Amino acid sequence: MKKVIVILAVFICVTLIGWRVYVKVWAEEAPSGGRGARAIPVEVKPVQRRTVRHVEEFTGTLVAKSQFVVAPKVSGRLEELKVNIGDTVKNGDLIAVLDSAEYAQQVAQAKAELAVGRANHAETQSALDVATREYDRAKELRQQKVASEAELDEAKARFNAAEAKHAVAEAQIKQKEAALAAAEVRLSYTRIHASWTDGGGTRTVAERFKDEGNMLGANDPIVTIVDGRTVLAIINVIERDFPDIRVGQVATITTDAYPDRQFVGKVARRAPVLKEESRQARVEIEIPNPDGLLAPGMFARARIQFAEHSDATVVPASALVRRDGRQGVFLVDGEGKKVRFVAVTVGITEEGWAEILQPQLQGSVVTLGQHLLEDGMSIVLPKTGPPSRQQPSSRPAAGG
Repeated sequence: MKKVIVILAVFICVTLIGWRVYVKVWAEEAPSGGRGARAIPVEVKPVQRRTVRHVEEFTGTLVAKSQFVVAPKVSGRLEELKVNIGDTVKNGDLIAVLDSAEYAQQVAQAKAELAVGRANHAETQSALDVATREYDRAKELRQQKVASEAELDEAKARFNAAEAKHAVAEAQIKQKEAALAAAEVRLSYTRIHASWTDGGGTRTVAERFKDEGNMLGANDPIVTIVDGRTVLAIINVIERDFPDIRVGQVATITTDAYPDRQFVGKVARRAPVLKEESRQARVEIEIPNPDGLLAPGMFARARIQFAEHSDATVVPASALVRRDGRQGVFLVDGEGKKVRFVAVTVGITEEGWAEILQPQLQGSVVTLGQHLLEDGMSIVLPKTGPPSRQQPSSRPAAGG
């Protein structure tokens, strides 16, 4: 590598020295231009019309469009793990099983308590029926003036007490039923399933955090599941490019893993704000990944086209120079002997070409040697330069 750098440096130095010698020799031998100045040898290229595009390249990282961690809702020992890294799972598939003995016992206890509550409910129902009949008979006897008012009040009190006990028994049954349902839910949590709501299909186990036999607490991660059918390229754009980013723009993605292949995506989301510490905004590009070639975590390059101008006036970017704080080009006159400095407004720059917005240019511009030029100076084109000097012949003249 060092040898290549040295050779390249030597080549550049030799080229620069050769060019300076060339300029000096031609400047001395070239015919005089206007105002007594010697002509400067230059190279020129014609002004062209072509299509130019404003394309920017950004770097970022690929992430899964959908990713979630499978974790238990209850604590317990991991008795069985059904999946491993790289396995494909469907919505609802069983992922892991926890030791359920304790939770099964809780369900059995809740069922027994519910049975006791129902028996108590039946007993209070029978007592309420007896109290109801006695109260009805006391009211009838009181109407016939057989029973006293005190006897009626006593029957009513027994009825009210039986009715209250029955209501408590009914409430206890509901309480026991709720406790049983809760115990059954906790028992169901010992069987952990993959579950998602954004579409069907299959997904892939990306990471495994626990092994069989490990003790787990609630919400301890077991595995990570990702949806690799679509990936996101996350890029950050600076303030200058922020106004040009729009949702729906097409982006071309390349990765180091597949340097000769391009993937096409679209801008899906753009953050409405820039982070103050970096002055950058997050942009998400959705990329279809049906073959599963792209993997989350890959380094990505995204090229986004902001604008396209067809039939634009362009000049080689090397023709652009600055004179007196203005950017412009040296335009060659019709005879190819002098140049005129023209200040220009530059638009899109692409692959060595610069779009000229104003003014309209025609003809040729100087692309090599322009650093020696000023407005109105004379030039010499390589093809129209002076003939080389002939060396005197060493042969004697005829008849000499």
